[in-house]
Amino acid sequence: MNMDMSAWMALHSASNAQNGAGRFSAATARRVARFARPHRRRLAAFLLLSVVGAVLAVVTPVLAGRVVDAIVGGTAVGVVAQLAGLIAAIAVAEAGLGLLTRWQSASIGEGLILQLRTAVFDHVQRMPIAFFTRTRTGALVSRLNNDVIGAQRAFSDTLSGVVGNLVTLTLTLVVMIGISWQVTLLALLLLPVFVVPARRMGGRLARLQREGADHNAAMSTQMTERFSAPGATLVKLFGRPADESAEFAARARRVRDIGVRTAMVQWVFITALTLVSALALALVYGLGGFYALRGALDPGAVVALALLLTRLYAPLTALASARVDVMSALVSFERVFEVLDLTPLITDAPDARPVPDGPVSVEFAGVRFGYPAASAVSLASLEEVATLDTRGGVEVLHDVSFRAEPGQLVALVGSSGAGKSTIAQLVPRLYDVDAGAVRLSGIDVRDLSAESLRETVGMVTQDGHLFHDSIRANLLLARPSATEDELWDVLRRARLDALITALPEGLDTVVGERGYRLSGGERQRLTIARVLLARPRVLILDEATAHLDSTSEAQVQAALAEALDGRTAVVIAHRLSTIRAADLILVVEDGRIVERGTHEVLLAAGGRYAELHRTQFAQPDPVAA
Repeated sequence: MNMDMSAWMALHSASNAQNGAGRFSAATARRVARFARPHRRRLAAFLLLSVVGAVLAVVTPVLAGRVVDAIVGGTAVGVVAQLAGLIAAIAVAEAGLGLLTRWQSASIGEGLILQLRTAVFDHVQRMPIAFFTRTRTGALVSRLNNDVIGAQRAFSDTLSGVVGNLVTLTLTLVVMIGISWQVTLLALLLLPVFVVPARRMGGRLARLQREGADHNAAMSTQMTERFSAPGATLVKLFGRPADESAEFAARARRVRDIGVRTAMVQWVFITALTLVSALALALVYGLGGFYALRGALDPGAVVALALLLTRLYAPLTALASARVDVMSALVSFERVFEVLDLTPLITDAPDARPVPDGPVSVEFAGVRFGYPAASAVSLASLEEVATLDTRGGVEVLHDVSFRAEPGQLVALVGSSGAGKSTIAQLVPRLYDVDAGAVRLSGIDVRDLSAESLRETVGMVTQDGHLFHDSIRANLLLARPSATEDELWDVLRRARLDALITALPEGLDTVVGERGYRLSGGERQRLTIARVLLARPRVLILDEATAHLDSTSEAQVQAALAEALDGRTAVVIAHRLSTIRAADLILVVEDGRIVERGTHEVLLAAGGRYAELHRTQFAQPDPVAA
């Protein structure tokens, strides 16, 4: 390793040191050790290879010195050739060992990334909906990317670096002291001249890097929001492209300026330390040559000392920041463990059972519910706030009771925010009740297995979300084993078959992010087709026809009537015309059921339902218009 490389390593280590300060956590270290246990054999082999590599790195300068002594002393050519051959063999061995060490490092590091990412992804999948309504997606994705990679470096870089540097430093010092303690002392006295600028410049570089990262993050956020279909539409509607461009350009210019300053700081630092290294070598040659001329030191020893000097500064500098490197890795692990330690609120009971076969009834018995507080489902760091919102637990449903018999259609109507969607979300157990019970076929949903519940209950939400994938993939999400004929059957029943047939790619047409390549009505009908493919025995429709015009609504209503035949359904409807034939209509206000009955009974009662009916039919249907 030359002195320029030593300088770069010093700068990198010092720069990281400025970002990694923290408090050592023994508990986290023990947990990391348990987490690394499956990799212990590879880790042991990796550390052994690092030690062998460090030994070989020190042997080469010693052999080079002996070659010089052999030449000066007029030793036989064969001896010089043997020494040269041994140096060549060690170089080949170092190269092969380096490849093997790198392979072990990559295998351990990538294996750890796979293990951590899979663990975090699977755990997040089990979190309740309340978790996702609070968490910023970018912050969560960062845990799966930046923090997981930071934790991986603990094994692939930090651990091997500490061990390898300790062995290299110890052997180098022992050999140098054995050759000349005076020259060794000189080298150690010059160490502060090498390390102090590294830490000072490293701090400055770290600040520049953090500032650059902040501006890059701001640019990424702006691009992510403005490049989405809704964001781009909003910018165009309000006529602000020029302002957006100016704001982005200002941030980009700032990143450019920071990049120039960073490059200059690095260059000044490397140039200065290269000069210091050259001066150190000059002093070694000067003092070593003085001793050699007086016969106190062999010429080969001077060469060996000069070569060993180049291998002394890098490990010394790295070890000076080893604790901070370890702390940086532990911080990454803590941020990953922080997510893994969040307890899912919705879990299967130990004796969870499937929903019984046959038609299914839905029953709410004295249900009381309040959305959970942030502290129960989220982290301040994932919401990117200083402290979590302490509000929560306020009851929004009060003693809700009703029963939908097998095959019946129960409609929920009422003002916005009355609690209709909350009632619907309790059926598939997206949330758990605080009191009372939600039952399917007489069994509390908390006693049913999640898999069975998902197979039994299908839900179409108002936003009709689709993934950025093909129509086929979005449909198969409901039932991966569905055949081509079954896909076309549900598309026909959702009145989409003609549209899909006309598309150049047919079922393989990509719908775009959140389905924005389709119209609102097409997107909603595709989500209805998806739930039809799932063949649920209980169907929840949360304003499922909200985005349809009158013609499309009539088509989908006909498809839904066919789909609802023989199934239990809970339908949230804003337009009362769509639920006149419901077996039971529940009027929900302020989290309570204030009226119940059929369309005719409720109209005759002249209560809240009759008021909603008069208000709605006193003016034209806005969607139809």
